[in-house]
Amino acid sequence: MREQSFEFYSIAFLGIIMFRYFLVAGITYWVFYSPISRSFINPRLRHRVPSWPAIRHDINLSALSALVFALAAGFILSSYEDGATRLYTDPRQYGLWYLGVSYSAVLVLQDTYFYFTHRLFHHPKLFPWLHRGHHRSRYPTPWTSFAFDPLEAVVQALFLVGIVFVLPLHFITVLAVLTTMTVWAVLNHLGPDRLPALFPHHWLGEWVIGPAHHSIHHLKYAVHYGLYFTFWDRLLGTQDPNYTQNLSDFRFGRSDSV
Repeated sequence: MREQSFEFYSIAFLGIIMFRYFLVAGITYWVFYSPISRSFINPRLRHRVPSWPAIRHDINLSALSALVFALAAGFILSSYEDGATRLYTDPRQYGLWYLGVSYSAVLVLQDTYFYFTHRLFHHPKLFPWLHRGHHRSRYPTPWTSFAFDPLEAVVQALFLVGIVFVLPLHFITVLAVLTTMTVWAVLNHLGPDRLPALFPHHWLGEWVIGPAHHSIHHLKYAVHYGLYFTFWDRLLGTQDPNYTQNLSDFRFGRSDSV
């Protein structure tokens, strides 16, 4: 039964993850890279049109990543049916307040895990095997959001697999984390040239990672490794010292400073 259940869950989640990717990335790409975007993007910035080969490469890598995450989801649900995880369904078991606390805790833990693994992926001996594919998009688009190298996808999936065995999590909390991860990844790969001039990069970018922050990582590689928050970059010295100036440049149309 376990093997059949694992296969069923894996196939079902592969379809769900691929549908979610094409839906969210596709709609975001259409809005920000179609003629409709000209009505609200900053006209003073130079806008780069992504090539079809680059988009196709990102979609192919994302499909492989979807397979990895689908297998992880199949394993998690199979383990849940066997009573091996700490997932639960009754919100009263830990109280409604715990839903918010556990959601916040997972985001902080995931951000920490992502920062240190991401920084490790940039080691010269590991980069070609774990992270080069993602960085083929020097100027990323929403299609780049889940374009992980297969081994990198495995490492990131291990966090989701491990956390459900350690921390009590309601299924709603897990769904909220996955939704946040999806939306955040897509937005972070928009590129700063696709946002309105009044987008609040300056104050929001101090503590929360957005397109301007992550775009610098795709250009410079050796800075900005976080996922959600700038805390670890600021603490460990991997925040671009010119980041604040770069934000000003983005806002006032001087995009060549990065």
